[in-house]
Amino acid sequence: MGGVEERGFLRGSDRTGQECAAGSAPRPACLAAVPRGALSAPPAMPHFTVVPVEDKPRAEYDSVEGLSWVDYREPAAAPAPGDSYDTVSSDGHGNHKENSPFLNSSEAGKGGDYYDRNLALFEEELDIRPKVSSLLGKLVNYTNLTQGVKEHEEAENTDGSKKKVSKSPSMGTLMGVYLPCMQNIFGVILFLRLTWMVGMAGVLQSFLIVLLCCCCTMLTTISMSAIATNGVVPAGGSYFMISRSLGPEFGGAVGLCFYLGTTFAGAMYILGAIEILLTYIVPQAAIFHPSGAHDASSAMLNNMRVYGTVFLILMAVVVFVGVKYVNKFASLFLACVVISILSIYAGAIKSIFDPPEFPICMLGNRTLSRDQFDVCAKTVVKDNITVASKLWELFCHSTNLTTEHCDEYFLMNNVSEIAGIPGAASGILIDNLWSNYLEKGEILERAHQPSVDVAGQKNNLHLYVLSDITTSFMVLVGIFFPSVTGIMAGSNRSGDLKDAQKSIPVGTILAIVTTSLVYFSCVLLFGACIEGVVLRDKFGDAVNKNLVVGTLSWPSPWVIVIGSFFSTCGAGLQSLTGAPRLLQAIAKDNIIPFLWIFGHGKANGEPTWALLLTALIAELGILIASLDMVAPILSMFFLMCYLFVNLACAVQTLLRTPNWRPRFKYYHWALSFLGMSICLALMFISSWYYALVAMLIAGMIYKYIEYQGAEKEWGDGIRGLSLSAARYALLRLEEGPPHTKNWRPQLLVLLKLDEDLHVKYPRLLTFASQLKAGKGLTIIGSVIQGNFLETYGEAQAAEQTIKNMMEIEKVKGFCQVVVANKVREGIAHLIQSCGLGGMKHNTVVLGWPYGWRQSEDPRSWKTFIGTVRCTTAAHLALLVPKNVSFYPSNHERYNEGNIDVWWIVHDGGMLMLLPFLLKQHKVWRKCKMRIFTVAQMDDNSIQMKKDLATFLYQLRIEAEVEVVEMHNSDISAYTYERTLMMEQRSQMLRQMRLTKTEREREAQLVKDRHSVARLESLYSDEEDEGDPVPENIQMTWTKEKCDAEKRNRGSAVGSFRDLISIKPNQSNVRRMHTAVKLNEVIVNRSHDARLVLLNMPGPPKNTDGDENYMEFLEVLTEGLERVLLVRGGGREVITIYS
Repeated sequence: MGGVEERGFLRGSDRTGQECAAGSAPRPACLAAVPRGALSAPPAMPHFTVVPVEDKPRAEYDSVEGLSWVDYREPAAAPAPGDSYDTVSSDGHGNHKENSPFLNSSEAGKGGDYYDRNLALFEEELDIRPKVSSLLGKLVNYTNLTQGVKEHEEAENTDGSKKKVSKSPSMGTLMGVYLPCMQNIFGVILFLRLTWMVGMAGVLQSFLIVLLCCCCTMLTTISMSAIATNGVVPAGGSYFMISRSLGPEFGGAVGLCFYLGTTFAGAMYILGAIEILLTYIVPQAAIFHPSGAHDASSAMLNNMRVYGTVFLILMAVVVFVGVKYVNKFASLFLACVVISILSIYAGAIKSIFDPPEFPICMLGNRTLSRDQFDVCAKTVVKDNITVASKLWELFCHSTNLTTEHCDEYFLMNNVSEIAGIPGAASGILIDNLWSNYLEKGEILERAHQPSVDVAGQKNNLHLYVLSDITTSFMVLVGIFFPSVTGIMAGSNRSGDLKDAQKSIPVGTILAIVTTSLVYFSCVLLFGACIEGVVLRDKFGDAVNKNLVVGTLSWPSPWVIVIGSFFSTCGAGLQSLTGAPRLLQAIAKDNIIPFLWIFGHGKANGEPTWALLLTALIAELGILIASLDMVAPILSMFFLMCYLFVNLACAVQTLLRTPNWRPRFKYYHWALSFLGMSICLALMFISSWYYALVAMLIAGMIYKYIEYQGAEKEWGDGIRGLSLSAARYALLRLEEGPPHTKNWRPQLLVLLKLDEDLHVKYPRLLTFASQLKAGKGLTIIGSVIQGNFLETYGEAQAAEQTIKNMMEIEKVKGFCQVVVANKVREGIAHLIQSCGLGGMKHNTVVLGWPYGWRQSEDPRSWKTFIGTVRCTTAAHLALLVPKNVSFYPSNHERYNEGNIDVWWIVHDGGMLMLLPFLLKQHKVWRKCKMRIFTVAQMDDNSIQMKKDLATFLYQLRIEAEVEVVEMHNSDISAYTYERTLMMEQRSQMLRQMRLTKTEREREAQLVKDRHSVARLESLYSDEEDEGDPVPENIQMTWTKEKCDAEKRNRGSAVGSFRDLISIKPNQSNVRRMHTAVKLNEVIVNRSHDARLVLLNMPGPPKNTDGDENYMEFLEVLTEGLERVLLVRGGGREVITIYS
């Protein structure tokens, strides 16, 4: 360190030192008074006095910690003391601070013993790197948040005073996961449709349907358990897990699918409850009655719509008034389900030795609807007289036994009664093993019943039991699948669980095993105990409008009817409670902007608006009015959700993400893929068109979130997948340089920033976006002059500014800001090191140094020429847009005009390729391309034109071709004068710089160089182009030195006189001649062109002629509005071959 610096430092720190000695200065100020390198300085360093500082109380030391935080935001935007930081900052020594992933930064200073003598080495960093003891203390005290409040990420950043003290979660596996899953899985399908499914598909295919669906949910549960046990699961359940594993786009898409599925499930449960009410409990409550025999179906649908809407409104009101009532009755609803299932088993056991009496009336092999008559016979004996029965009247429309207008099938076949529930010991299972699918409107027939096959009257069809829909294996899969959904119930309550990582896998898997066993056993029992035609009778018409499963139950069918009614009502309430909370969680994540309104609710957090939307969507399901039509819709949404849970687990497992460490070990990526495949297969098996619609909805939501730019970084697996794919692609690209056919300009755009870190020439970005049209690689680079440790925040701010400008100009690419002591070095670093592997730039876009003639400082144009030399040395192409502020914006359109290419020397074909690429953009699309080439005296210009036209034809480029002849002419006086002026100017500036150096030497004696304000331009280097000025000058004036100084000044004045008699260099005259002649020709032909592209001559090998080179370029492009100077990278970039 020089003497001047030492003196300056001691003078500046004198007062602080005295204050420190007195104990009045604050400790940070005393610390700041010690130089950075004082502890490690060599022995030659000057001595410093060590001032003893009195020991401060511990509380003051603690408060010092708050002073070491540095934030590069505006003072007004800086957070108050105690607010948590959410930005990355630097303390000036390269230590970047960011929010701890474990605890609030604001809690760092609370009672912490940070100045531990054993950790003195780390004391400066304890505010950002807490002691292990304090970290573990925070983690042990971590509590899950209760259901319905904000996610832990958002809640951690709120002020401590606003936090509500939440109850410690206390639910175990049984109450928290097992029973809720059981309640959600068992539902309306078990009671209303399982018997019908067994009758249609047969026991074997029913087993297959149940197996497929249960395998799907079991594999999904395994994947879900792995995700749920990979870290603390906050409240938010399945949506939280999927979104944090697969990212905001997938998270939003799947979250909304899950929401729609839950909402339609509510509609399905309400429709089930109404079906039970109007068909089995109070049929007389129907508002609409069939006007004719064939209107029964439409009347029933209308009744379902009216009552369904009323039920929905009532349930929505209950949910709105208070969810606590829903939760209180949950156990009652579950008890109804359990009692109903137990009554089925009890009835099946009883049927072995005492089958219930439910006779079925058969006409031939056809099943008759029993609700329209009481006696199953053609005639009855009344007072010893045989008279026509009610059945005879229905078929013959007369009580006369001799009438000839009877139904032919009725006359030819006998009426018989068979047992509806033969019992488990009857051997009926053999008949029910195989499928018996029916078309819509087909009569239910018993296979082995004797009958005469004759056509009956169509108007009597209503007397038989008919199939109401066309059935197939695929249809039944779609209808049955909702009865296995509900596996997410445990994970949805994760915030209330004592140990979610243990309870969720164990409870959910046990619930699936239990429900699967119940379904398998029920399929077997139904097939073994109930007659086939009764099983196929969906609404119990053959057994006096009794619920078919109720006929098997013990002690009474009403046990199942009442139990299933209450359980379906309870399930509907649960769906209407859960769905709005799910929508609220998605809305609060703010990944789908138009949903923001649904994030708000009542003061206690109840999602009012979300509940309203849920009720409206559920109403759509109720208007469909058919349970069999609604079930496949929600199957799609749930299957989509389960598919992505499996995908999330598979992706995380295969990528081996460092944070992927689930406590649940019984998972494998192959199982997840199998689960995913089954989900996809079930979607298309049950309904291919619903599957496509569900995928389209999910895809649209995904693209919308991607388009809106969800700026969420959740450490998701898709980001990891992108990194793996990018790494694989980069390694493949590294194998060799791209073929000429694949060559396209991969740009490195060098931007200049002004003093306020704003982009000086944003049209450079506009030009880059027009040239790239969203394809290939674009890197925007800039250099900030200074020390990296001191200007890190400035570099971050500059990078953000450039990114914002890139977004405005629609430039897709990357941004890199380099901090360097010299701008020229920074640019060299960018040119050398930007890009990665095969994704490196091959073209540099460089701005023109405007105003270089007017500036005394040569550094700006020297930086420009240095950059040109760097790109040439690196074999990169170079584009220099001149007058870039006149270039069109992305909103302009050129409806006519020309893009003129002046092909003077062959440079790899860049001049041909660039206009073609520009014309792909809408701004330049309608411009025509003209190519000019220059012919000398000894060239055959006619042949050149033909050859050039042929070449362009083979290149498949449409352009007009012109050959411009340049005759050999004498060097004009204008050219000579121009060269002379150029050289005189160069000499004059050189002399001015020398005299400036002399003045600075004198100033050095008066001023300390540290006090001179540094007013450097951003693209200029620190070094002086003249003689270097020593840091410390010892001046002892003698007579000889004084005379020498005077002589130096005299020679300087003499050299100014020599400028008048200077003679220009012949080489410079020749170059100027070429520039002037070419400029005349170009301006003559292309003065009205929209854009002129021409070859950029290379800089001279001798650096003394750099300033002349700039003059030549100025002369070459004079009088042209928009010019693009192009310099190839030394390789062919365009080919005639396919």
